[in-house]
Amino acid sequence: MAGATSPAAAANLAGKSGVRVVVIGDPGTGKSSLIVALATEQFPENVPRVMPPTRLPADYFPDRVPITIIDTSSSPEQKPKLIAECQAADAVVLTYACDRPATLERLSSFWLPELRRLQLKAPVIVVGCKLDLRDEQQVSLEQVMAPIMQSFREIETCIECSALRQIQVPEVFYYAQKAVLHPTAPLFDQELQSLKPRCVRALKRIFIICDNDKDGALSDVELNEFQVRCFSAPLQPTEISGVKRVVQEKMPEGVNESGLTLTGFLFLHALFIEKGRLETTWTVLRKFGYDNDIKLRDDLIAMPIKRAPDQTLEMTSEVVNFLRGIFNMFDIDNDGALLPTELEDLFSTAPENPWSSDPYKDCAEKNVLGGLSLEGFLSKWALMTLLDPTNSYANLVYVGYPSEFSSAFTVTRKRRVDRKKQQTQRSVFQCYVFGARGSGKTSLLQSFIGRQPSDALPSNSERFATNSVEMADGTRKTLILREIPEGDVRSLLSDKESLAPCDVAVFVYDSCDEYSWQRARDLLVQVATHGENTGYEVPCLIVAAKDDLDQSSQALQESTRVSQDMGIETPIPISVKLRDLNNIFCRIVYAAQQPHLSIPETEAGKTRRQYRQLLNRSLMVVSVGAAVAVVGLAAYRVYAARKNSSS
Repeated sequence: MAGATSPAAAANLAGKSGVRVVVIGDPGTGKSSLIVALATEQFPENVPRVMPPTRLPADYFPDRVPITIIDTSSSPEQKPKLIAECQAADAVVLTYACDRPATLERLSSFWLPELRRLQLKAPVIVVGCKLDLRDEQQVSLEQVMAPIMQSFREIETCIECSALRQIQVPEVFYYAQKAVLHPTAPLFDQELQSLKPRCVRALKRIFIICDNDKDGALSDVELNEFQVRCFSAPLQPTEISGVKRVVQEKMPEGVNESGLTLTGFLFLHALFIEKGRLETTWTVLRKFGYDNDIKLRDDLIAMPIKRAPDQTLEMTSEVVNFLRGIFNMFDIDNDGALLPTELEDLFSTAPENPWSSDPYKDCAEKNVLGGLSLEGFLSKWALMTLLDPTNSYANLVYVGYPSEFSSAFTVTRKRRVDRKKQQTQRSVFQCYVFGARGSGKTSLLQSFIGRQPSDALPSNSERFATNSVEMADGTRKTLILREIPEGDVRSLLSDKESLAPCDVAVFVYDSCDEYSWQRARDLLVQVATHGENTGYEVPCLIVAAKDDLDQSSQALQESTRVSQDMGIETPIPISVKLRDLNNIFCRIVYAAQQPHLSIPETEAGKTRRQYRQLLNRSLMVVSVGAAVAVVGLAAYRVYAARKNSSS
């Protein structure tokens, strides 16, 4: 694998039209002299205190990207400008004077901590100026900088130079440009001397894509195709043999009878980086669509589909079949479940496992070994598609899905249209679960994914549970329960469109606690009022939890009366402890499938409805009266015309 590439192409892939380098450091360390020496190729006799911006043409360095160099003053009155320039920088050149040890000490005592305080993301090039004045007795650059680089990983490289003697002046800015276009930090861990995990994952995905026959090795033909794709130049047979020989000498398992293995492929890239040829690995990554964070570029995974707030995306049958296929592929022991190690392997070509943290980590049912069933696997994808379609598509691509965004998802019909048509075509339903603290919300979610209430860690944040529900007609629907903490309701309902993604709402109360019922009632009224005011009404159900305990008769009577007054189903009693759930999840899905029913009506809503009905009747009477008058006038005119003609 050769690193030859068109410089223009490499720069274009970096996505940079120019590089802005800001030069900072203590007074008198040689900042301005360094810039003048670079621009004029001679040492200046008289140097201004601060140079104006200096621009190097695109063809100054091989990458053919223009560089703008910004000089700075370190005087206290210029500090705001210094900070602003640093924050706008693509790279920072931090200078010290080789003949003044105090300026070297100031790097770690002031400058580098200050850049950290500013949360600077740009790479830092530490430059020792005035090399011609350095005492020959001083220790080497490596010895001086090793402890500093150990403490400040943001330092990309260190170099010494002399503006007077024209020693390594262009190299300073070449390394600064290279740090921007081909940064080390995302690829390589200097401390461990190994490729970083995200880089390994990206290269593994690229290897799999290029392994056309899926035999776990890149043949000579596949290596050549890879070379042409990335570097627009084929490899000669002797070059291919040479590459494999180098790998085999250093790492025997890197080559087998079929060709270059994944281990060998990764070894080659680590070797390129160690030798300073980062542009080779970056060219490969960028050719396959990766950005500087080693994620697929936004333009490759952007969501091109426009949708209304009450429309969601669902996976197409093509995607579901693809996911079934990779589930079976990674279910190595064929036990019908993906163990955590198998799931990690499945996502080993993604930047990270997207389900390793909330809200996905514990949202689906697992077996006693922690294995995820196919239904749980598909339910998690459905949840990710609902919450973050772009991330869902990106991860589909990472694990091998070959088609466009438009083939992966379908847009559901607007919920308002569903209500008018009195039916829905959705197969994924989101249910908001409201209730007072301690009412049994979390227990309801835990029971949905086959867990004990005690398995849930205490949390004041949103919690999700997703699973497949088999309906009476034999069809399966995906239900997503979203627990809304009591303290988050006000914030939720402050958003006009907060109920737009909700297919059905459930209000849980502790059937033996009158206060719990009162809170559920208040929440029901708030949600119903919000729906009436925004046009995003949702079907609602009341759940009387903890039915195994002594019930509050007043809560029972009140909840029954309120449900009847608001025109919804009477409370559904359940007992998670006794596992008597009263078919609650099917009933939730059924309510969502009938979007025109079970919609609560407040007193204000009833008044508005009665007013509209009265207004409509009045308009009808007026229109009928007007029609009668028009008919009567027409009849009179006919009569008058006949009378005139007869006379």
